[in-house]
Amino acid sequence: MADHHIVLVGGGHTHVQVLREFGDRPEPGARLTLVTDRVMTPYSGMLPGHVAGVYSRAEMHIDLEGLAKRCGVALCRGTAVGIDRTRRELLLADGGRLAYDTLSLNLGITPDLSGIAGADRHAIAVKPISGLLDQLDRLFAGEVVPRRILMVGGGPAGVEIALALRTRFQALAAQPWIAIAAGDAVTPSLNPRMQQRVRAALARRDVTLLAPCRIAEIHAEGAVDTTGQHIAADAVIVSTAARAPAWLATTGLRQAADGSVLTADTLASVTDGAIFAVGDCAAIEDDRREKAGVFAVRQGPPLIANLRRRIRGEPLGPYRAQRDYLAILATGDGSAIAGRGRWLAVEGRWVWRWKDWLDRSFMARFAAGSPG
Repeated sequence: MADHHIVLVGGGHTHVQVLREFGDRPEPGARLTLVTDRVMTPYSGMLPGHVAGVYSRAEMHIDLEGLAKRCGVALCRGTAVGIDRTRRELLLADGGRLAYDTLSLNLGITPDLSGIAGADRHAIAVKPISGLLDQLDRLFAGEVVPRRILMVGGGPAGVEIALALRTRFQALAAQPWIAIAAGDAVTPSLNPRMQQRVRAALARRDVTLLAPCRIAEIHAEGAVDTTGQHIAADAVIVSTAARAPAWLATTGLRQAADGSVLTADTLASVTDGAIFAVGDCAAIEDDRREKAGVFAVRQGPPLIANLRRRIRGEPLGPYRAQRDYLAILATGDGSAIAGRGRWLAVEGRWVWRWKDWLDRSFMARFAAGSPG
């Protein structure tokens, strides 16, 4: 069988599953290369727990170099900057080219701060996570504890981080004012019962909810909302809009409005069947979903199956994203809120223990010494 080279660009939640699966069950005639600019990749599900002080940095990161070695996958340390689709080559920042038969993109997203004046100079962006962690470390280690912290964005990620910050600063014997500028409403993607529990958790943890509140400008002393009101803050964290990497626009692949690669339900690009895209950098045509790590995790098995089918020359199968998925939101105080669909919502310490078990179980599959 002819050699079929699969190049995986990015070590996100989907691609780590590809590495593990092809390591456990190699596909005859195939070889894999992982291209990444970093050898440690964060698991977003553990981010709030890390911010709260529950998990160390090591516990929330997957060692891509070690995983690739154990799975028999070549590792290319580099940054992708383009695709020559005619020659089927990935273009690298150092001028190198890497030939592929099949290319898969799991690149994540970058902050889109263009809608808020001054955000690029004065705000801390939630994505990419590696940059957020570095800036938060400086915030926690600073000689002067911030007195006022503003989170811009009332989605689940912004809420979890705000609540986790409350826990972390309490451990430092500090009690800063923490607020969320939540646009029109807090966690609008969650069902009403979950939203009610989220609002109660924010009140219980003394996190101020500003809603409706849309931020128009961020400066060194805080922020200004669209009504002109000034909100004083020593640190402003932005968890709102994000975009796929800008270089994807040069590839000729059809894109969604946020720059994500448009794919069919097979996870293959609608433009080029030799290219797959998954996770936050992708959007399934006619089935747009919010950006959430749960989708990237669940895209692992169908991507693996379709990579094998492509190698074998078989028709690709569809991926059906769940319409109602389980959402779990940590409240930072040893409890968590879970819900699904239009009405289910539960809360308690047992929910946090369940989330902790799910996250640790996922990470254990990729840890050094794990089978495969």
